[in-house]
Amino acid sequence: MPRFYRMARTSRWSSPTSMAADLHLLGDRRTGGGERMLALALCVYVGLITVWPLGQLLLTAFGPGDEGQLLGTMRDTLSARATGRAFWNTLTLSLVSVGISLTLGAGLALAVGLLRMRFRAALSFLILMPLIIPSQILALSWIELLGSQSPILRALGLAPAPGQGNPLYSRMGIALVMGIEHMPLVFIAIRAALKSVPADLVEAARIAAVPPARVLMRVILPLVAPSALAGALLAFTAAVGNFGIPALLGIPGRVPMLTTLIYQRLNGFGPSVAGQVAVLALILTLIAVAALALRAALMRQLRMRIEGGRAFSPSRRAPLWAQALIWAGVAVIAILPLAALVLTSLVPAIGVPFSVEVASLDQYARVLANAAVTRAFGNSLMLSGAAAILCVAVTLPLAYLATRRPSPAVTALDLLAEAPWVVPGTVVALAMILAFLPPLPLLGVSLYGSAAILLIAYLARFLPLVLRPVMAAAQGADPGLDEAARLAGLGLADRMGRIFAPSVLAAALAGGMLVVMTAMNELTLSALLWSSGHETIGVMVFSLQYEGNSTAAAAVSVLSTLLLLALCALAQVSLRGAGARALPWHQG
Repeated sequence: MPRFYRMARTSRWSSPTSMAADLHLLGDRRTGGGERMLALALCVYVGLITVWPLGQLLLTAFGPGDEGQLLGTMRDTLSARATGRAFWNTLTLSLVSVGISLTLGAGLALAVGLLRMRFRAALSFLILMPLIIPSQILALSWIELLGSQSPILRALGLAPAPGQGNPLYSRMGIALVMGIEHMPLVFIAIRAALKSVPADLVEAARIAAVPPARVLMRVILPLVAPSALAGALLAFTAAVGNFGIPALLGIPGRVPMLTTLIYQRLNGFGPSVAGQVAVLALILTLIAVAALALRAALMRQLRMRIEGGRAFSPSRRAPLWAQALIWAGVAVIAILPLAALVLTSLVPAIGVPFSVEVASLDQYARVLANAAVTRAFGNSLMLSGAAAILCVAVTLPLAYLATRRPSPAVTALDLLAEAPWVVPGTVVALAMILAFLPPLPLLGVSLYGSAAILLIAYLARFLPLVLRPVMAAAQGADPGLDEAARLAGLGLADRMGRIFAPSVLAAALAGGMLVVMTAMNELTLSALLWSSGHETIGVMVFSLQYEGNSTAAAAVSVLSTLLLLALCALAQVSLRGAGARALPWHQG
């Protein structure tokens, strides 16, 4: 048995009383100088990319108005008619979309979780597709599916008449597509709850000859209801901060929402309306935080304690007609819109009906010959890859200190790192503009209009995607190994590199892959922060569709989706164990 492992088994931790007495801001008496310096460096890092930008946003929102009165900007913005209309649209359409998400997600989760059927893993992956596909591409695929030029509905004689508006350019269209996009959040929550249902409860009900419908209503649904509610509130938070779908459907349909109102104000008037859009961003933040706080409070109240036992697994095989119905529903949600997008990309020009005779790859050749498009792919890959590497590099020491040398400062960093993920992306983008538009102190250089501001925004926004799985892996590892290595004389770098990092490497790689897949097609941050020469894939899809070149937008979207699916396959093949379980399609 290795010497440091024997020491780990026999070492004694300080009592809780003595530890509490010795706590300092950066650590306790066991914390070395190197660990304190590392904690201080992380404080500076999180402060620069998170605390300072969000602080600038708050200061601007509470600043004086045009007349110099205290809180004048807030009063003027809140009293504006456009603000009220956008607020109520955001609130009501988000609630309607949650109803759609809850209905679809609960139905599919119960069907997949309670019935045995073939190809269940593939079915779960397709159900999660709306969450994996970027929102602007999802919106574009539904536009092509339900429009008058739809290559699928037109062949069936079900497309709207030529010249008739697309039904998605409406309030219900926005709510429908947002509900479909956020449905996987409810699906994941309920599937996880079903896996924790004790099999003894279900079997006891069956032995007592309780009908299956009553078992569902009296046993299973009460157990999964808290998780369903938690997933619904997460779907609401995601809907409130959604930009891609309201931008592609709401702007043409003249249905303003808070995210699109912020974009239009900044796009039309620039930094001169910073105070107004800061107030709008603050409203978005308050709605999202209130929903998350309500979720936490309800989960504490509704949480049920269930004695452990054998986990429930489906024993009843679904009839063939039920399996066919489920697959048909999933096909409508996940496959048909993407099929319409692909067929549209094969049409040579807008307005040309799809047919085998006119189908060609000319549109792909045109977009790949477009310097802006190829530059956008290069920029997205470079920025997402750099963000993933830096997020992993920051997460490893932060997770090490949080789990091995906790302190008030490190605990605060753990909470602050979540802030840019909790608040809507539009808020984060605006905070970056307010923080980095003025010249930096001492340097005299503004980062606005450069790739650096995009990278900083990605680092702040996507750090939790790596931090959460790494923290979970670190908490499951034996902390005594690190203590024994310290007593054996190993330095901080050796302990982190030889003991801690290998134990969380799989989770860190999974988090890094999530960052790449999420940031590569991101639009919410990029729409407000991009500049000429620094376009991203999401920006190109949005710009091409906004200009009316839907066939080119479809081609870019298909190429982007293929690249995303290739990354998913790479992540699935390269990751094993705990790392693979951190990927979203393994959550369902």
